[in-house]
Amino acid sequence: MELKCTVQNYDWGKQGIDSVVATLMQSSNPGFYPKEDVPYAELWMGTHPNGHSKLKNNDTPLDEYIQKNSHVLGNAVKKIFGTRLPFLFKILSIRKALSIQVHPNKEQAEELYRTHPEIYKDSNHKPELAVALSPFEALVGFRPISEIKNYLRSVPELRTAIGENKVVHLGCGDELSSRTALKNCFASLMAQEPEVVAQQLKKLHERLSNLDQATRQTLNANLFDQLYSDYPGDVGCFGIYLFNYISLQPGEAIYLGANEPHAYLYGDCVECMACSDNVVRAGLTPKMKDVETLVDMLSYICEPALSKRFQPSREDECTEVYRPPIKDFAVAKITIPPGRPSYEVIPRSTASILVIVNGKAEIPVSRILNRGSVIFIRSNESIQVKVLCGCHPMLMFQAFANVS
Repeated sequence: MELKCTVQNYDWGKQGIDSVVATLMQSSNPGFYPKEDVPYAELWMGTHPNGHSKLKNNDTPLDEYIQKNSHVLGNAVKKIFGTRLPFLFKILSIRKALSIQVHPNKEQAEELYRTHPEIYKDSNHKPELAVALSPFEALVGFRPISEIKNYLRSVPELRTAIGENKVVHLGCGDELSSRTALKNCFASLMAQEPEVVAQQLKKLHERLSNLDQATRQTLNANLFDQLYSDYPGDVGCFGIYLFNYISLQPGEAIYLGANEPHAYLYGDCVECMACSDNVVRAGLTPKMKDVETLVDMLSYICEPALSKRFQPSREDECTEVYRPPIKDFAVAKITIPPGRPSYEVIPRSTASILVIVNGKAEIPVSRILNRGSVIFIRSNESIQVKVLCGCHPMLMFQAFANVS
């Protein structure tokens, strides 16, 4: 069943035909014409109330269809999640940084919903997986303590914003002591007076502009300049010295579990998450910041950037699957090589959503799917894809519950 999906026009999205979201919508919906100055940030595929999908043939909301035909989900999904689709599937096209944020675990989400329902509007956790479609940049997790200490030595403006009395204890003692010291440093930075933060960021910006290229590279000056241009005076600009900077190539992925700080910076990706809107923000955003909650929630685990990449496993010659350590979702990346006339999508024991990112295909019964087409596949349903343009690889992504 082909779906009509929702586009979100958040300010940080790429504009016009620069956006992958816009070009996918244009190729699969003849009446859609991207506007040059409009941001097309996200394509939502699923049943989330803020952007639910509809069946293309009769405009029935997908959630309504599932409620009336819950068997399509599969027995395991119904047993664990009831009569709902447990994930939200997305395409993101990012022009400027999203907020520095963290997602709660299930218990924390339930408590936030109970105590602050006007801010945190559901009780679900929100683990998420991002698979790059283009060169993709992000901040993910705290850097190793040794790297943070090196930056503190070479960025006096950061030391001042944190407070010298907090910095001195960082990296002294065992792992628990280091985590406590890092939490104290981070809390002090996040709680610093905005005027002090703005002054130190301005000083750093001016100093970086006078350095030689090699030193600028050491201090991530180009990235700092970009963040400072988009969010002048925002404490999140200092985040590049505390969090791992990661650059992904197409097909590479990151998984973000509970209580792990992150911020997407630039690029296009496929994203899948538990069906929730729970985001705790603390920087690089005009939206509400909940610094106290975020500081308390973070795990303060320090790991190198390389450890943040999430590896898939191969299922057959065309399909590899990213299976995070949660039951809400997994994502398959399906690449049909040039010259191959057809491929049978691996049947899943759960309902799934499939999106075509590159290529054109025909599926039974005589339905033509273009780049950007999205289909809902019932549990245990077999789909034979006939490739209609075989001169380039055909690329599809499929999201499904990670249960059997």
